[in-house]
Parts: sequence; C-alpha cells; structure tokens
Amino acid sequence: MSEKEVVMEIPWDAEARLLSRPNRFLGVVDIVSYSGSPSEIREEKVHIHDPGRLEDLLYPGNELLLKKASNPDRKTGWDVIAAKADDGWILINSAFHRKIAEWAIGNEVSPFLKGLDSVAAEQKFGDSRLDFLLLKGETKIWVEVKGCTLTNGNKAIFPDAPTVRGKRHIEELIKAVKGGDESLLIVLVFRPDAKCFAPNEIIDPDLAEVFREAVKEGVNVCPMVFSYEGQEIIYRGLIPLCDGWG
Repeated sequence: MSEKEVVMEIPWDAEARLLSRPNRFLGVVDIVSYSGSPSEIREEKVHIHDPGRLEDLLYPGNELLLKKASNPDRKTGWDVIAAKADDGWILINSAFHRKIAEWAIGNEVSPFLKGLDSVAAEQKFGDSRLDFLLLKGETKIWVEVKGCTLTNGNKAIFPDAPTVRGKRHIEELIKAVKGGDESLLIVLVFRPDAKCFAPNEIIDPDLAEVFREAVKEGVNVCPMVFSYEGQEIIYRGLIPLCDGWG
C-alpha cells in the first residue's frame, strides 16, 4: 500500500456501549464518557446511518463512538460514527461515503481516476441514479460507490446483507460498458487489515454472480482501504480482488 494520507476529519463527542438495536437504523446505548471525560452512565437512543446488518460490529456490549446531533428536535440525539473491532475503530456511518469518494477521485488514487476533465455527482443511468459520471476527453466513465465493513480473515467482503439495489447498480455498470462507455465500481473498505476484496457469495449469491459477470464484461473494480484513527479518516492504499475474482 502507498503512504498513508489524511482524507478528512470526523470528530466524535462520546464513547458508548451498545445495549440493543431495535431496528436497522436505531440503537440503544449507555454513554460512558463525554468530550473525553468519564460521565454518569445514561441510556440514550442513537441513529445508525448504515443500512447493513453490521452484526460483527453492532452487538450488545461493543464500544461505539458517537457524535451529538446538531438538530435538537430530532428523535435521536446522537449519531453513531464508529464501532470497535480487532483492527481498530471502524467507520460505520455511510453519510461520509460521498466525501471520501470525492477525495479519492480528486486525488487520483487509482489509474482509472487520472486525467479526468470533469466530475458530476448523482447522474441518472437507466433505472438507477449512479454516484458519479466522470469525463475523460470523449470517454464517459460511470461510477458507483459501495462501502465495505465486513471481513472474513483478511478478505474484505460485500455485502453483509442481501441488496437488490446493489445488484441493480452493478447491472447498470455492465450496461454502460456494453453501450460503449466505461464503468468503475469503487469499494470503500473500512477494515485496515483487509488484503483483498471479494463479493459475499454466501450472503448474496445473486450479487456475486452479477459481480463476476461485471468483471468479465470489463467493469473496473477499485477497492481502496481506509482507517479511522483519532478523529481522522486515513487513506491506506489500494487492494486487489481476491483470488478467483480478478
């Protein structure tokens, strides 16, 4: 991997322990420290801004980092920023994915991203709205971004829950290539110990099948690894597809 670079700051305000997860977007926690100092333990509801199952990160008793919500009228007063794992704090807030991807594109971290003439976000293609449309001369490059927080050993795998939407996005990337354009799947891997990336064929075999077709048809896949250290997102480099998928 290349030399580590700071992507952006994501501050947090409190440390907590997860008590329960009543639904995908709601957690109940005990806050154990606030602004770096121990606090009287109190129970709070928190917003989980990630559609994944996150079962290896969001389980009762695990440690979390929280950010105080800026809107005092919100039903939940806190946002979950990160969860503790063996390889450090793991960003589990997808609200930051767009800015991280924009940083990666602007800093040309992959050969696929060099020499661009323009970058447009949220562009309609077929039945979907893809994350970016890049122009390089007369060439159109359609880009979809996915976040990955699950590992199996040193393999980063996506998704952690079946996703019809994710499968459809990859199908649109295939259509773009067949139509004469180029396409790119950017995978933001938030597990710093990951050494390669693969689709999760056990959890979502349909997506894995479409992923294999995409690679065969010429869709470029660019997994890039990030860590969350202190209050900073750090770019740690590119990783390849795992054996059998490249």
